Amino acid sequence: MARYEYGGDEFIFVELAEEMSLEVNFQAMAITKQLKEEQIPGILDICPSNASYMVRFEPEKIHPDKLISKLKDLEQTISIDDFELSSRMVDVPVLFEDPWTHETVMRFRERHQDPNSTDLEYTARINGFDSTDALIDAMTGSPYLVTMIGFVPGLPWCYQMVPREQQIEAPKYVRPRTFTPERAFGLGGAFTVIYPVDGAGGYQLFGIAAAPIFEKDSKLYDFQDTMTFPKQGDIFRYRSVTREEYDSIRKEVEDGTFRYLTKEITFTPKQVLDNPKAFSEEVLRRLYS
Repeated sequence: MARYEYGGDEFIFVELAEEMSLEVNFQAMAITKQLKEEQIPGILDICPSNASYMVRFEPEKIHPDKLISKLKDLEQTISIDDFELSSRMVDVPVLFEDPWTHETVMRFRERHQDPNSTDLEYTARINGFDSTDALIDAMTGSPYLVTMIGFVPGLPWCYQMVPREQQIEAPKYVRPRTFTPERAFGLGGAFTVIYPVDGAGGYQLFGIAAAPIFEKDSKLYDFQDTMTFPKQGDIFRYRSVTREEYDSIRKEVEDGTFRYLTKEITFTPKQVLDNPKAFSEEVLRRLYS
């Protein structure tokens, strides 16, 4: 059952479930999409999250009790079986075991659960893989759903589109790092992220994305209308690249000619939940066709 909390006079926070799942994230997206479409007077902003959402409202125009009643009605009437999502499939090139994140990993070993292993080695071991290559293959072999855009501008939280028992998971560092390089690719809990800018962090670090996800100068094609690239509902496919490929993409970024490989897709949660393996194969086929 959903849980409602007030955040001051203008915010209502709704927790749909205590545990994240693809199903509950689709529910959050379906409810907030319908709420936006209804354009209810008094609602100022709607912010969907992983297993929750938040609504900012004007109490002078809509009473909080009336708003909560409306939200409860939506949760009862909206079914993800009827929800259709129009989105993008995105090729995201990643250089695994790169020198920049490796330097960071080595610098902060004393803050890690296993100071004698790299983050990749540690995560491979606790998830039952016999090598880091096997872990990388599993992460690049199926797509990830962008479930929300996080607390740093443009930071995508991404959840692997596989059955729950196949989710790759790892805890965050015991103590956070004071530095993480821009475009670092990491995993915390069951979520992968790409750090949009240099900053602190605590996720296990595996590599670095070749292309930016945040670009304040709007120099690249994909940033003409926004400084941030990821959108909730995007489907990311992480593609492992060589150092030569990475350097080539970096040159395109510097020249202003880089453009993400994307393809439009419309799908339903039922397609994903009923047969995630078949859906993943379809995404990979269509993205590179």
